[in-house]
Amino acid sequence: MLKSQEMRKLAPEMDPLRLGMGWTLPDLGKPQIMLESTYGDSHPGSAHINTLVLECEAVINSSGGKAAKYYATDICDGQAQGHDGINFSLVSREVIAALIEIHALATPFDAGVFFASCDKGMPGNLEGLARVNAPAIVVPCGVMNAGPNLLTLEQIGMYDAMCKRGEISEAELTKYKHSACPSCGACSFMGTASTMQVMAEALGMALPGSALLPATSEALREFARKAGTQALVLAEKNIRPSDIMTKEAFHNAIVVHAAIAGSSNSLLHIPAIAHELDIELDAEEFDKVHRVSPYLLNIRPSGKYPAEFYFYAGGTPAIMEEVKPLLNLDVMTVTGKTLGENLEDLKKSGFYEKCAEQLKKRGVSGLSKEDIIRPFSNPISRAGAIAVLKGNLAPLGAVIKHSALPPEMRKSRLRARPFDSEEEAIDAVLTGKIHPGDAVLIRYEGPKGSGMPEMFYTTEAIASDARLASTVALITDGRFSGATRGPAIGHVSPEAADGGPIALVEQGDIIELDVDARTLRITGVGGEEKPDMEIESILIARKKAWKPKQPKRQKGILRVYAKNAASPMKGGYIE
Repeated sequence: MLKSQEMRKLAPEMDPLRLGMGWTLPDLGKPQIMLESTYGDSHPGSAHINTLVLECEAVINSSGGKAAKYYATDICDGQAQGHDGINFSLVSREVIAALIEIHALATPFDAGVFFASCDKGMPGNLEGLARVNAPAIVVPCGVMNAGPNLLTLEQIGMYDAMCKRGEISEAELTKYKHSACPSCGACSFMGTASTMQVMAEALGMALPGSALLPATSEALREFARKAGTQALVLAEKNIRPSDIMTKEAFHNAIVVHAAIAGSSNSLLHIPAIAHELDIELDAEEFDKVHRVSPYLLNIRPSGKYPAEFYFYAGGTPAIMEEVKPLLNLDVMTVTGKTLGENLEDLKKSGFYEKCAEQLKKRGVSGLSKEDIIRPFSNPISRAGAIAVLKGNLAPLGAVIKHSALPPEMRKSRLRARPFDSEEEAIDAVLTGKIHPGDAVLIRYEGPKGSGMPEMFYTTEAIASDARLASTVALITDGRFSGATRGPAIGHVSPEAADGGPIALVEQGDIIELDVDARTLRITGVGGEEKPDMEIESILIARKKAWKPKQPKRQKGILRVYAKNAASPMKGGYIE
C-alpha cells in the first residue's frame, strides 16, 4: 500500500481537509506527488519555475496521480552581495532542506518532484530529499541566455571594480549592468548554480541530458513533463534517493566536477548531501579524484563560452562519454536504468544530433562541440581544477580552484596582510594599500564567524587590477563565488572563530603556498624565515593570548547556525 493511503487510515482529518482544497473523492485514493520548488520573485533563476511546476502538475494529474505544490523560495547570492545579506546565503541551504523535510514528513506523499536552479536552492533540495529519502526526481531549471557580445553576470564585478578605479565611466558600467541578464535562468557561467544543476544529473537524480538547458527552451518544459511521469513510476517501484546516490554515484559526480571545473562551493554541498545518506565524504576525496580526472570544459569563468553553450555541446552526457573510463556505469538512476544504459539510450535517440543543431543555430561562426567540451585525449588540463591544501595555516584543510591560478603563483611566498572582515580588506585593495607579493587574509568569515559569506567583490577587485592579479593571493575562512578568478584560497579550517591558526596570523608573517605539494604554511615572522619548530612555538604563544570574538549576531538563524555549523571541510551543515 502507498504511504499516502496508510496515513489516511491514521489521520481521519486528512480527507476532509484535502476535500476543502478542492480535491475530489477519487483524488484521495491516487498516488500523491509533492511538487517542491524554489519558485518566487527572488531572482531570474527562480522567477520562471512555476511554469515548469504547472507543466509537471498537469501531467501527473492526467496520468492517475494527484500533485500538490509546495514552495521554499531561495535567495539570490548576486543580490545579497556587497552587504550583510550574503551572510544569510549558506544557511539558507539548511533552511530550505529543513522546510522540505517538514513538508514531506508532516504530510504523507508517495514521491516528490524537486525544481530548483541556483546556488543554494539546488543543493538545499538535494540535501532535503536525501534526508527524507522518499522516491524523488530533480528538475534542474535551466540557465539564462548570454547578453550582447556574450556578456555574462560574473563580468559585472570586474567592470564595477574598473569603474571605482576610474578605468571605465559610470555610463559604461550601467550599460553592462543593464545587459548582463537578458532572460530567466541561472547565471550563464559555471558558477555554483550551474555546477549544482550538473551535479544533480551526475548523481543520477535528474533525467539524462536535463541539466543546464536554456531556461526559455521548450526542451526544458518537456523535461518537466517527463519528470512528472517518472515520479509516478518511482512511487510505484519505491526507488529512493539512497538507492541512487550511493558512494559510487558520488565518485561519478566528482569526476564530472573535475571535468567541468566546477565551483569550489561544491566542496560544501556534495559532502552535506552525502552526510544525509550516512556516506562519509570529505574534501580530500575531491582532491584525490581531481588529481587523476581531466578538465575538459571551456566554459566561463575558467573558460571562454557562456554556460548556455554547455547544452549545445551535448551537456552532461557528452562529458560523461569523454570520462567514461573513470565512471561506475552500473549505478542506478531515476530512470530506473543504470548510467551505462542511459548513455547508450541517448546515443540511439538522436540526442547529440539535436544538440548540434542548436549549436549551429546559435550562430557563432566556426564553433564546434570540441571547442566547448574537449576530448579526453586532449584535455585543457590532465588534472581537475580543485586542490585541497593543508599545513600549519590550515591543519584541517583549505580549498583552491587552481585552474584560475596564474602559473607563477602555484608556488610562492607572500607577506601576510590580515583583516578581520571583508569590508576592511576590500577597502585596502581599492585604495592601493595592497601591493604585489601580499597575502590578503580575511578571517572571522567562516560558518561560526559570520555565516561563511562569499568574498566575491574582493577577489574581483584583485583579479581586475593588473598589478595584483598574478601577484597577490586571497586567503580566507570564508568562501568564494563560483565565478571567482585568480589566486583565491577559501574554507580555511579550523576557522578563526574556532581559534584556528588563521586567527593568529600577524602583519608581516611569511605565507608559503605550494599547490603541487598541496601545502599552505606559515614559514616566517616579521619578514624573516623561521624553523618549523620555532613557528610552532610562536603559534602556541599567540593562541594563549588569543581571545574569541563575540558572535556577530546574538539572535536569529545566524546565531543558530554559528552555534551548530560543522566544519567547512565536512560540508558546513547544521549538526
